[in-house]
Amino acid sequence: MSNLSSSNNRKKLLLMGRSGSGKSSMRSIIFSNYSAFDTRRLGATIDVEHSHLRFLGNMTLNLWDCGGQDVFMENYFTKQKDHIFQMVQVLIHVFDVESQEVMKDIEIFMRSLKQLKKYSPNSKIFVLLHKMDLVQLDKRNELFEIMMNKLTETAKQYGFPNIVGFATSIWDESLYKAWSQIVCSLIPNMSIYQSNLIKFKNLLDAYEIILFEKTTFLVICSSNNKTGGDNGDNDNQSNVKELGSIKIDPKRFEKISNIMKNYKQSCTKLKSGFKTLILNDSIYVSEISSNMVCFIVLNNSKQPRQLILENIKKAKEFFQ
Repeated sequence: MSNLSSSNNRKKLLLMGRSGSGKSSMRSIIFSNYSAFDTRRLGATIDVEHSHLRFLGNMTLNLWDCGGQDVFMENYFTKQKDHIFQMVQVLIHVFDVESQEVMKDIEIFMRSLKQLKKYSPNSKIFVLLHKMDLVQLDKRNELFEIMMNKLTETAKQYGFPNIVGFATSIWDESLYKAWSQIVCSLIPNMSIYQSNLIKFKNLLDAYEIILFEKTTFLVICSSNNKTGGDNGDNDNQSNVKELGSIKIDPKRFEKISNIMKNYKQSCTKLKSGFKTLILNDSIYVSEISSNMVCFIVLNNSKQPRQLILENIKKAKEFFQ
C-alpha cells in the first residue's frame, strides 16, 4: 500500500484580470458548485477575496481572487505589491476576449509579471482567454493563436518563457480542462497516483480509468499516462479519434468532469448521494477514497458485477 498522505501543503494561487473578465464566475463554478446560470447573481469582487480550499486532503489551495477595478489594480501594484505577489505558486490571468481595451489588459498582465519576477520568480503562469463562446466559431483558433503569441512574447521579457494558455467559457467543459491542469501542476506526488492507477487498471482489466478529485471533479490523472486533463490532443480539436476498435473523444476528460459535476448537483438538490454508479455494466463510477472518485471503463462488460465491485474495494488501499 502506498502512503499518499503528507503534511499540510499550502499553495498560493493568484487569480487576476480586469473587472468583468469572469474570474469570480469560473471560481464559483469550479470550487463552489455554481452552475453557469447561478453566476449571474454574482457581484463585482471588492479588493481581494480569499478562499482556502482543501484538495486531495493534504493540499490547501489559497486562492486570491483579485478584484479587477482600476482603483484596486493600482493598489496591488503600489501599496500592496509585496503582500499580493509574495510566495505565489501560480498566477492565473484571465482575459476577456471581447474586451475593447486589449492593450490595457496586456499592460495589467505586464505589471503583474514585473512584480512576480521580483517577489515570486519561480511561479507558474497560466492565461485563460475567456468568454470564447462569444467569438465566431471559425475565428476562435486564429484569435487564440494571435493572443497567445503576443502574451508568450510578453512573458519571456520578464523571465517566464513557459506560460500555458487555454480558451475557456463557462458554458462548456473547457473550464474543467484548464483548472485540472492548473491545480495538478501543484501536486508533488503525481507519479504515485499514476503508477497506482495503472495497477488498478490491470487488476480490473479496464480499458481506461480516470481519477477525479471528489469535490470539484477536476481530473487528477488517467491510466493512459495523462495528468490533470491533459488528453494529449490539441485544445481546439473536437473530432473523435479511433484507438483500435474504440472511438475516443479527445475532450472526454473535461466532458466527464462537467457531466459528473452536474449529476452531483442534482443529487445534492434531491438530498441524495452516491458511492457507486453503474452504467450498462461497462462503466463504473465509484468513490475510491475520502477525496477521490474513479471513472472506470471496462474492456469486458460481461464480467460479474460483484467481482468488479470487490476488486474496486481491494484497490482502495492503493489510494489511502
